[in-house]
Amino acid sequence: QGKFTLLRDTRTDGSFLVHHFLSFYLRAGCKVCFVALLQSFSHYNIVAQKLGVSLAAAKEQGQLVFLEGLKSCLDLLFGEEEQPGQPSPLQFLSGSTSDLRALFDFVRVSLTPADGDSWKGPVLLVDDLSVLLSLGAAPVAVLDFIHYCRVSVCCQLKGNVVVLVHSNEDSEDEENELVVNSLCHHSDLILWAEGLATGFCKDVHGQIKIIKRLSLRQAAEQDLVQIYQYKIQDRNVTFFARGLSAAVL
Repeated sequence: QGKFTLLRDTRTDGSFLVHHFLSFYLRAGCKVCFVALLQSFSHYNIVAQKLGVSLAAAKEQGQLVFLEGLKSCLDLLFGEEEQPGQPSPLQFLSGSTSDLRALFDFVRVSLTPADGDSWKGPVLLVDDLSVLLSLGAAPVAVLDFIHYCRVSVCCQLKGNVVVLVHSNEDSEDEENELVVNSLCHHSDLILWAEGLATGFCKDVHGQIKIIKRLSLRQAAEQDLVQIYQYKIQDRNVTFFARGLSAAVL
């Protein structure tokens, strides 16, 4: 509880980590606010069903609050309000404001416990944060949004925040790299999925670097780093030590 987990991917698609955390927290009975900026609800629902979770049922029960970013963008740009009288969480797209306060208010209201709630703990899941930059949000506004979410969800509500970002060391997108590097310094745990430097392999889809930020808690401690390779299958992901894949053995 109270942890900020950063999911980072380079030269590969790290969305399998998002699907894992989404199904994991729903099965654990947590209240989840899912800010989905990359795919539609039906996409996430189909994958979740393969993992044994129904997002539609969780949504009906009030366990899952789902923000469909693609639909919200279209509604805002074409002047259709999702709920008349209420500002859109992506209000910054209209140009009336440059900050992400409306999005933070959406998260805060969604995860604030109501009377009679029996959910174990609040969780904010964002897929993926880089989209906000692509939509025109300033890096400072994105970092402020995450800072306030950490204070509200992790510190006040004793919940967890899980965020996915794309990164590429060779990229000329300085704003995105600034946000990624800043988030790395504030994360309790970093799961960094990377594509293989040698290219495509049918038995190894990539490697994942697990960085436990011990230095964040105690200044004299060294961060604990573990590296595994993985293969994504239809319903799960297989992890193994480097050099121990079926392609080698």
